[in-house]
Amino acid sequence: MRHSLLNLCIGLILFALAGAATAQDEPLTIAIPSGFVPFMFEEDGEWTGFEIELWEAIAEENGWEYEYNTMNFSGIITALQTGRVDGALAAITITSEREETMDFSHAYYDSGLMLMVRADEEEIQGIDDLDGKTLAVTTGTTSDAYAQENLPDTELTRFPRAEQAYLEVRAGRVDAALHDTPNVLYYIENAGDGDVKAVGENLEAQSYAMAFPQGSELRDAVNISLLGMMEDGRYAELYERWFGKEPSPR
Repeated sequence: MRHSLLNLCIGLILFALAGAATAQDEPLTIAIPSGFVPFMFEEDGEWTGFEIELWEAIAEENGWEYEYNTMNFSGIITALQTGRVDGALAAITITSEREETMDFSHAYYDSGLMLMVRADEEEIQGIDDLDGKTLAVTTGTTSDAYAQENLPDTELTRFPRAEQAYLEVRAGRVDAALHDTPNVLYYIENAGDGDVKAVGENLEAQSYAMAFPQGSELRDAVNISLLGMMEDGRYAELYERWFGKEPSPR
């Protein structure tokens, strides 16, 4: 009887270990937006961009398998807060409010917010000229939060994707769009067709990082790999290739 009980216990332990190994072997689910150039976008059916290449180098170093799950930005924030994904790449700005519900890696890109208007717009030269105007923002982003807090006399129109906000400006259905500086400038240069321009100063010093559900074991491993890339030059090489300049010292 003792022999049978011992075999049963061993069997239960092995079953539990097998279940744990299976869970660990499942690919990580990484949430990304449907596009946010030059940080992540599809090209010839493959994902590429600064954050994509940064993540893939870190995942390879740690031997992680993963799957991308595309969703709009507000959905990504909710998925992180509820633990429905293992991590997210979405040019996510570190804020004290977000740190209450999710964990962040070390910062790896300094950003801000920038206004976009039509190329023939002369009246709007900066954020102070938006009283009584219509402004397009992306739902759940820091541009949305900034506009709500600082522009009480501006009519806000929200969109799931930044590109939709930009198209509203080009079509003349809103007076301006407010979004992350690198994305605004990239769009103007590469997709704006001369129809739009940036005005005013870079607003709100911000930093991007990868995000994880609170308590995630991935964060420490990501940080170790990220700092290693910053020390050995791989991060600077990647940064220069995507942004055409050296990264700011960290």
